[in-house]
Amino acid sequence: MEFEAVIGLEVHVQLKTRTKMFTRVAYHYGEQPNTLTNPVVLALPGVLPVMNAEAIRKSIKVGLMHGCKIAEVCKWDRKNYFYPDNPKNYQISQYDQPLCLGGGVEIELPGASRNIQGAHRIVQLTRIHLEEDVGKLTHYNNDSLVDYNRAGAPLIEIVSEPDMHNSDEVFAYLTALRTNLVAAGISDCDMEKGQLRCDANVSVRPKGETKLGTKVELKNLNSFSGVRNGVDFEIKRQIAAIQKGERISQETRRWDAQLGLTQSMRSKEQAHDYRYFPDPDLMPVRVTPEQIEKLRKELPELPFDKQRRYQKEWELPYTITSVICPDRELSEYFEAAVAACGNPKAVANYIANDLLRELAAAAPMGESPLTVSQSKITAATLGGLVKLVDSGAISKQIAKDVFLEMFQTGETAETVVDRKGLRTQSDTGALEKICAEIVAANPKPVAEYKAGKLTAINALKGQVMKQTKGQANPATVDEVLKKLLG
Repeated sequence: MEFEAVIGLEVHVQLKTRTKMFTRVAYHYGEQPNTLTNPVVLALPGVLPVMNAEAIRKSIKVGLMHGCKIAEVCKWDRKNYFYPDNPKNYQISQYDQPLCLGGGVEIELPGASRNIQGAHRIVQLTRIHLEEDVGKLTHYNNDSLVDYNRAGAPLIEIVSEPDMHNSDEVFAYLTALRTNLVAAGISDCDMEKGQLRCDANVSVRPKGETKLGTKVELKNLNSFSGVRNGVDFEIKRQIAAIQKGERISQETRRWDAQLGLTQSMRSKEQAHDYRYFPDPDLMPVRVTPEQIEKLRKELPELPFDKQRRYQKEWELPYTITSVICPDRELSEYFEAAVAACGNPKAVANYIANDLLRELAAAAPMGESPLTVSQSKITAATLGGLVKLVDSGAISKQIAKDVFLEMFQTGETAETVVDRKGLRTQSDTGALEKICAEIVAANPKPVAEYKAGKLTAINALKGQVMKQTKGQANPATVDEVLKKLLG
């Protein structure tokens, strides 16, 4: 019997706001434990929550980016549970009236190879709701410590439909979602800092069956590769259990990356009763059509839309657009350089083949590559280099050396070229003499060219460029050689 997996994800994303969800206490990652608190965060008697309007606006933007219906009215609910990282013993969340309903996330599935664009499809969403984060527990052998710095930070929960069927789709979904949120300035989505956390609900069923199998929830998925590996293992585990005649238990399991397997944490045979009820201290949120349209106009172009535009308008290949478009800072740098020189293909090639290589090489050992904002080559100076090549002032070969000098010094291409005397030699008389010597010294390619093998001229061109140290104008060289070869 063949089986298929059915997977849904619950993704929690910390919003990038200056203050927490229901108090003006600031929130930053990496502060000393329990220094970002106040009476509201610690739930001391007599305090009242006040909504963070920026968090609500950013949540609506997430919904609009992904085609959700924005609720005209949504309310706040108290989700009651008792755990040390939750100082109030309840969490302010949204239960039956979330801010965003429906929608979907466009994903790209793996292509036949890394250089081939894969198929796109939409993973359907159930809802997106806004809530407050809890604190962080650090467990030791005999005790646990709690840090309330994170408690109260604005958090959205993005709940997908059970609409994915393998780990490739899960990985593509998380990648696309993260790229969209970072591009819109919603969140930095750094999983190592807890800014993006994910739980996966996995079940299997016989192919052709429409009824869902018993769901198992996976926790402790703290990296994209961890989500992929955990889902892969759990699918295989469930299929193997069913084939042995075993019953799948509805439970929560944790992924152990070191052992490469999932382990049972607790049973979930019964739904947890969180005793939701409307929060008496907070008014419902009303969103007008005018407010929605204003926020819609502030949305950036989504990466996949940008990729389609680059491919259609500028005829850039997938190998280039798949590198530039997911990074908002890099794509803005690219477009600024294009505006400076008018040659998108040349700019794209310099970024993908030269700039990113040098940024990676310049980073300290073991650290992430430098960003374009840290590069000494600005978008304007890169555009200036392309203009020099397009005008024939320098050759493409010379331009590679000029680029490296610019990267090290921050000088403009004009400055480097003039300082080193690298401008192209266009003196026809001097080139004719050099070309004549090359033709006389290389009878074999000359004979092949005259016999009809036109590509043989490239061997002669290479010799000329070598002798002139790359400073001869390629077009002039081509013209002179063809004239000499008759």
